[in-house]
Amino acid sequence: MVYVLAVAAALANALTSVFQRMGVEDAPEETTMRLSLMAHAIRRGVWLLGFAFMICSFLMQSFALHIGRLSVVQPILTMELLFLVAILGIWFRFSISIREWVGASAIAFGLAGFLYFAAPGGGTEVPNNLGWIVVGGTATFFICVTVVATRWGPRWWKAAMFGSAAAIAYAFTAALIKTVSNYAANDWVTMLYHWQTYAVVAFGLLGLFLTQNAFHAGPLAASQSTLVLVDPLVSICLGIALYGDTLRTSGAYGPLEAISLLVMFMGAVFLSNSPLITGMKSEGKGVEYDEMLSRRLKHPSRDPALHDSGLPPFSSA
Repeated sequence: MVYVLAVAAALANALTSVFQRMGVEDAPEETTMRLSLMAHAIRRGVWLLGFAFMICSFLMQSFALHIGRLSVVQPILTMELLFLVAILGIWFRFSISIREWVGASAIAFGLAGFLYFAAPGGGTEVPNNLGWIVVGGTATFFICVTVVATRWGPRWWKAAMFGSAAAIAYAFTAALIKTVSNYAANDWVTMLYHWQTYAVVAFGLLGLFLTQNAFHAGPLAASQSTLVLVDPLVSICLGIALYGDTLRTSGAYGPLEAISLLVMFMGAVFLSNSPLITGMKSEGKGVEYDEMLSRRLKHPSRDPALHDSGLPPFSSA
């Protein structure tokens, strides 16, 4: 059941990425890191649709974390990229090349290898307040560092830094959700008496805000790569530090786990930078990813611009 819920959450996350990216694509440049960006997004129906999928993902992830481990659930969410490719290929009628197949296969085999070799166990410890303070303070520090880093550099760097900050916020939110779900399972009312419940809301909203800035700041490939890769890495560390998750590292298992994670992350980076996801076929030729998605929804008939880009035209919906 843990695997089913985590995979379903990954699918919902992929749909969230598509719709929320479309919702902020035409926001003014000066709205970056301002609440006006959220105000712009909320007025877009497609962004609200993405928000609905985000809620579904949150609920499924919460249940998965309640009955499973951080070091299992969060890495499975990497499958979001596989679903993103499937959505673009099936719904938006883009052709899937050998690059996408290689990237998707690397993610699938790398994830399966990590879960098999690591055989995550434990995860039954109850975090104490000191642990929350240390981990929460560390997470907040790195969120601040990555946000400050967005003040310099090209657009891809800014998108990557915002994505990293959002991923850290989401990983810490997931750690909080595991504790809050235990409170909720015993008594919904007593859940309101614990500070972790309100921290979930605070860090969840922070992650949402930073994600919109990541989508708005630069290429989807940069933000998506860091969102998908940083979250599971941080979550594995949080699971070990807070809940006592254990990974099988004796003998050859440790190196095999590391190799599996490396294969999974290389596949994710490879896939995130593929022409299918970036929306660019070659330098100086093609159309932006977000423009293609907008045209697909607004003008489902044949689009000359898309035809000229070398991508298959959209057929009537």
